[in-house]
Amino acid sequence: MLFDLFRSFGVNLDLALEARELVRGKTGQEIPGVRVDRERFEHGEVTIVHIIEKAAETIMGKPVGTYITIEAPVLRENHPAAHHEVSQILARQLERFVAHIPEYGNILLVGLGNWRATPDALGPKVIEMSLVTRHLYNYAPQELKGGMRSVSALAPGVLGLTGIETAEIIKGVVEKIRPELIIAIDSLAARSVTRICTTIQIADTGISPGSGIGNRRAGINQESMGVPVIAIGVPTVVHAAVISQDTINAYLEQLQTTPVNAGFNPALARRAIEKVLEPFGGNLTVTPKEIDALIATTAKVIAGAVSLALHPGLTEDDYSYYLH
Repeated sequence: MLFDLFRSFGVNLDLALEARELVRGKTGQEIPGVRVDRERFEHGEVTIVHIIEKAAETIMGKPVGTYITIEAPVLRENHPAAHHEVSQILARQLERFVAHIPEYGNILLVGLGNWRATPDALGPKVIEMSLVTRHLYNYAPQELKGGMRSVSALAPGVLGLTGIETAEIIKGVVEKIRPELIIAIDSLAARSVTRICTTIQIADTGISPGSGIGNRRAGINQESMGVPVIAIGVPTVVHAAVISQDTINAYLEQLQTTPVNAGFNPALARRAIEKVLEPFGGNLTVTPKEIDALIATTAKVIAGAVSLALHPGLTEDDYSYYLH
């Protein structure tokens, strides 16, 4: 039923973990061509979904590749020590994608999203807090120490602000500075409100900005950019249709022993949801009222992790020195 709901409302699942859960919920079996690894840490869990075969790509709606998901509900709490641990876990996972880049390799960070809309401002916020060094390589090499890569950063905005496709802006920069790797950070859409700003996904397949809310833009991936693209994303919104369906399901679970449940019609429920969302063209997303604080926390965690992974020779004191 959920699978049909997502399809009818055009809801795309940005998280590979959720796509797998949805398909498994429909079939009750593991998806052929998919392998899953898990690892627990004190404040959460790391799940790695490997989509290995093309057949699995079709079923999952995700390109062949590796999708690492860090689930840490503690990110929604005021717990700096735990946030630091999550940042270190994220850095270790990122290292597997950047280990092949030499010490003096050139890496481009891209913060996708609209800095004027808080739920979509994660990418630009991460860029604000990231350690960039390309200018030091070019103009102040004496300030560098060992274990620092050449890192540049870009927050290209969105089509509605610039009038230019985001992918076009990034492509122009890539052609000019010729990075060996792009790391793109973006806000995502989830199917569960519990994953808002508690889940971080890393994917080696690139990203399609806006796909989770039905606003698909040109893809940013190795095919379009000519260099590998690592995508880091955090869910910041949930589609209202999904919340409505979950609410109906939860209500019916309380009525399982009554005649009301026996007469439930999924198609009728979808029509009711469509009517509620009609003023918004069926595309309404929901975010919590504290989203500004949650974005600030997750941006800090991601920026710290990216800097740790890209500059392994730096200590935390060094990071503070170079950032300022």
